[in-house]
Amino acid sequence: MTQKTPPLSGVLEAALYVDDLDAAKGFYGDVLGLEKITEVAGRHVFYRAGETVVLLFIAEQTRVPTTNAKLPVPPHGADGAGHLCFAADGEALIGWRDRLESAGVAIEADFEWPNGARSIYVRDPAGNSIEFAEPKLWA
Repeated sequence: MTQKTPPLSGVLEAALYVDDLDAAKGFYGDVLGLEKITEVAGRHVFYRAGETVVLLFIAEQTRVPTTNAKLPVPPHGADGAGHLCFAADGEALIGWRDRLESAGVAIEADFEWPNGARSIYVRDPAGNSIEFAEPKLWA
């Protein structure tokens, strides 16, 4: 008997690993203006981005097994730069480019894909690849 695949409604959260929470807060909170949800000093800071939550962790701290039986999150963590893409329409991308440049954030790439969608790439302070793209990229 083949079981039907249950539906997914989207990505609830995405995690990136950083080495400096203050620098991460300066980028995601101050430059990008994301709403901070919570923070644990020396471990993580979480932000809301539309309907998704962006989790920023110090990787070494997430590899330490929890002692809280009520929140048995398994250890995790990654090495190296990750990638996250924020959705923004074409007009908003113009504003994002201006905002990023005025904040001193270097634009790594700004181009149109073969289907006409535009993407802008930058690096966060930890070296993660951060993209701002028109949703039609995947339409």
